Amino acid sequence: MKLFRQVFFSIAAMLAVQGASAGDARLPVVASFSILGDIVANIGGDRITVTTLVGPDQDAHVFQPAPDHIKSVARARLVIVNGLGFEGWMDRVTQSANYRGDIVVASKGIAVRDRVEDEHDHDDHDGHEHHHGKNDPHAWQNPANVVIYTQNIVAALSKLDPSGAVLYRKNGDAYIAALTELDRWAMRQFAQFPPAKRKVITSHDAFEYFGAHYQVRFLAPQGVSTDSEPSAKEVANLIRQIRKEKIRAVFIENMSSPKLLQQIGKEAGVTLGGKLYADALSQANGPAPTYLKLMRYNIEQLLAQMKLN
Repeated sequence: MKLFRQVFFSIAAMLAVQGASAGDARLPVVASFSILGDIVANIGGDRITVTTLVGPDQDAHVFQPAPDHIKSVARARLVIVNGLGFEGWMDRVTQSANYRGDIVVASKGIAVRDRVEDEHDHDDHDGHEHHHGKNDPHAWQNPANVVIYTQNIVAALSKLDPSGAVLYRKNGDAYIAALTELDRWAMRQFAQFPPAKRKVITSHDAFEYFGAHYQVRFLAPQGVSTDSEPSAKEVANLIRQIRKEKIRAVFIENMSSPKLLQQIGKEAGVTLGGKLYADALSQANGPAPTYLKLMRYNIEQLLAQMKLN
């Protein structure tokens, strides 16, 4: 069965290349997931066509590539990924597509955060499990990191398409300015609250970079990947911590099941807040169809709940 799938994907890839028009004006670029795709589109503008493999409201942690994804990679002139272990499936996709072009790691050069015990295990040291030394891939949750993403993407597009380099730099500079404005606004908003009120419960550990940058303390029953399962002891520890510290900001995420947090909220005596967008954009008609809107929406949701803490 495995051999059949490999042969099938390889044939699909060859057909995709044969079917691609040599006269296409725009450069075909593949981005691994929706947030990254939006960043790439802002930089590339009308000179590129961006295809994202993991779409809005979809979970990259449990993504299963289909033949259409293989075809998109086979047609691509450039593939851009987040890196840091986020796309564990990407090697299979590029191999099935017989892709021979460049693969750009957008996060290259950022200060990588590890998930370490003292960031989560504040009061309880009785066997609560942690994933020591494992990189947190969710670097886009800090806008300052997305400045580095932008610079890497500008460089990659300019190398691939030198005649568009001036446009890519111009678009990149404008996007960096928007990121900087967003970051300054967010800093001012969080400065209104003392550290004791900056406490949030989410459904998985996607906000380490955000929390470190804005000094917001995030706790989660799941690990870095949404396909991990917390133990009963971990859930009990979290419920005790919510009660002890009187945390009221409890959020689900757009690609996660709400059942676990609903259970925790019920047992801890708190009501779930709104939805946060962690690893994926919303649909176009939702509140977070772009990265900049996603960040602003999440921050506004957090601020509203912090007022209740």
